[in-house]
Amino acid sequence: MKRLPALALALLLWLPAACGRGEADAPAAAAATPPAPLLWKASDADNTLYLLGSFHLLTPDDYPLDPRVEAAFEAAGHVVFELDPSEMTGPALGQQMLAAARRTDGRRLQDELPEATWRRLQAWAARSGASIDALQSLEPWYVSLLVSLSQMQALGLDPALGLDRHFGRRATDDGKRVEGLETGTQQIALFDGMDADQQRQALDEALASPEELERNVRELHARWRAGDGEGLYEGSARRLREQYPALYARVNVERNQAWLARLQALLDEGGEGDDALVVVGALHLLGEDGVVALLRAEGYAVERL
Repeated sequence: MKRLPALALALLLWLPAACGRGEADAPAAAAATPPAPLLWKASDADNTLYLLGSFHLLTPDDYPLDPRVEAAFEAAGHVVFELDPSEMTGPALGQQMLAAARRTDGRRLQDELPEATWRRLQAWAARSGASIDALQSLEPWYVSLLVSLSQMQALGLDPALGLDRHFGRRATDDGKRVEGLETGTQQIALFDGMDADQQRQALDEALASPEELERNVRELHARWRAGDGEGLYEGSARRLREQYPALYARVNVERNQAWLARLQALLDEGGEGDDALVVVGALHLLGEDGVVALLRAEGYAVERL
């Protein structure tokens, strides 16, 4: 997978804020094979922390879920997400993201893009029915997200069916305690903090080859369904780390380390039987920088379920 846009990776595996609102219930799919979960159990003397790797856009055929995932949800009295479910699906988040993307430098989007990128953007807008004039007032990072998200939705991937949205709805309906590890404002800042060259590169990649994007997204989705954590990491995170090291550090390394104290508190301070389920983008759990490795380094017993 050579050209999957870095921000497309964020949409799928790191940042639910970028995926927009979603309200649909996940339908049960007849005869669907449940995805093999990226699910770990971290334990101390008196309680358990379940760690579940999410894919932020899914299809109806990804449901129902594996019984191991359902059992972890049922066992947990407390469910933790990257974002609090009320913020994840509320209208304010999208408004904040759009406000952050509004240009304030008096220039048009066209003014800072290479001519070839601008022509590809015009072609995409014509195909998708988007207003090219409306895009002129936006920064490239946001337009890259729009392009990537529209292409993923054309493949049948729906943010309303993402695993975090699914369990956010269920946890709220079941009266479980819920919380977010960070805020939408923090997530938006990860995109808005990209420098001009990174933003242009991200947009150029998003527009370069819809066919290659489709192949790569389908491959990532298949690896997530297969529970192939190693393949998922090698096929996505490693490229982001090599091509966008500063962005990789912000979206993955620094956030994982910032979450660690809260996850340790869930284990250390919870009473007996006060188990919690943590649902975060799958790549936050994988690799040497992942939450699983960080918890093991702190001395916790962590096992794959």
